[in-house]
Amino acid sequence: MFKKALEQYSDEALMRELAKGKPQAFGVLYDRYGPRMYRYFYRMLWQDAAKAEDFTQELFLKIIEKPQSFDPSRNFCTWLYTLAANLCKNEYRRKKPGELGEVDQGILFENFSEKMDQRLFDQQLRRAIDQLSANHRQCFILRYQEERSVAEIAAIIGCPEGTIKSRLHYALQQVSQHLEAWKTH
Repeated sequence: MFKKALEQYSDEALMRELAKGKPQAFGVLYDRYGPRMYRYFYRMLWQDAAKAEDFTQELFLKIIEKPQSFDPSRNFCTWLYTLAANLCKNEYRRKKPGELGEVDQGILFENFSEKMDQRLFDQQLRRAIDQLSANHRQCFILRYQEERSVAEIAAIIGCPEGTIKSRLHYALQQVSQHLEAWKTH
């Protein structure tokens, strides 16, 4: 019953409740953001489902262990994506340069049904996004897949809005060039 009442609370109010020792607030936040964060990690970490699951758990473990680290005057969603982005950055640093952005070449040679064109396009789009640098991929995913504003992305990443706009422009240009090259083959 108490959890049902908490579902009406804002994210920031839920974090205040969690900091007061009310674990039901965590359940509501997890229900709201767990699947979304899994998808974010899945896209940011090379479509590795196991890694996305581990990172989602690690992210929410940080929240439940130290809810007081959240400043209730901030936007919770921006704070959450900032934590997630930092986890991804740390993972990129752990990887060797040759391990970043690997793409399964065999994906393109599967047998396709009548939805072949759409599947091929989706695969090429994922491939184009995977080939972006970590900074450009992060901006692209936050803007076009997570639907975050430029201002939110700037707050999440911790750089000026102009830099975000530049990265988005470059990312769109690179993705477009990749898709155009694929289309002409």
